[in-house]
Amino acid sequence: MLAFTLRRAVQAIGVMFAVGIIAFSMFRFAGDPINQIVSLDTPAAERAAVRKSLGLDDPVPVQFVRYFADAAQFKFGVSYQFRQPVSTLLMERMPATLELAICATVFAMVSGILMGVYSALRRDTVLAKLFQAVSLIGISLPTFLIGILLIYLFAVTLGWLPSFGRGEVVKLGWWTTGLLTLSGLKALIMPSITLGLFQMTLIMRLVRAEMLEVLRTDYIRFARARGLTTRAIHFGHALKNTLIPVITVAGLQFGSVIAFSIITETVFQWPGMGLLFVQAVQNVDIPIMAAYLLMVSLIFVTINLVVDILYTVVDPRLRATVGRAT
Repeated sequence: MLAFTLRRAVQAIGVMFAVGIIAFSMFRFAGDPINQIVSLDTPAAERAAVRKSLGLDDPVPVQFVRYFADAAQFKFGVSYQFRQPVSTLLMERMPATLELAICATVFAMVSGILMGVYSALRRDTVLAKLFQAVSLIGISLPTFLIGILLIYLFAVTLGWLPSFGRGEVVKLGWWTTGLLTLSGLKALIMPSITLGLFQMTLIMRLVRAEMLEVLRTDYIRFARARGLTTRAIHFGHALKNTLIPVITVAGLQFGSVIAFSIITETVFQWPGMGLLFVQAVQNVDIPIMAAYLLMVSLIFVTINLVVDILYTVVDPRLRATVGRAT
């Protein structure tokens, strides 16, 4: 098990190294950063001084090593647009993005599992067919359109929920949260549903398919022959084995939620890292773009590593395979 974890950790480091190369290349091929810092009529001598202060006149290998050393310490330079350290900007925006991603994932997991189990156990009922129709809508409609429809219905027409912003937040040290205020909770509802709807439909369809397959296995028939109750068979045996692939999908989807929160944050003007990235793209703010790429990749790699380890813990068959391989 330890050897398996170490192999996965080495692979994760290799992936981050490759992503770091891509992020560093953005500084080389996305235009001259000096043009984003100084005006067009700046004298050549002043341009040369700025270039030297940023270390851009050093050899490429030196710049590459320095960039990796700084990135390992979460130092990503200074934003061209905001004239602030990029790490500070990301830390200010990270609580909003993580809070939105966690709420969207919880909504997707709870709703998806409940709807999937019900659709598998009561697949001929009207409610189960309604859940299937909802899943098709969630997969078919793009995220921005779902957000616009929710804004039109609940903000413009009914006036129940705010259409943009994060509402009132409370500071808990460096962390800011809107979960402790009424306006913050209201502001969180529509973005969470918008961001989590696709993941909810994916989990629901996966749970339903896995549940139907598990219910046809021999050990479920044996459990019925032993006289176990229907509740024990469905939730003690079938659901437990159904959730094994769901753990993998849900873990990877959490990384996707963070990465693709850009659209949701833009539609609802949610002050998170996604909105910051969109503003950076509009202003060619390369330090923020590169740092966002590294941060999202780190989240993906970390989640992937944790899911791989959890998978071996949950599934004894895979644990035995890993044990023989090591």
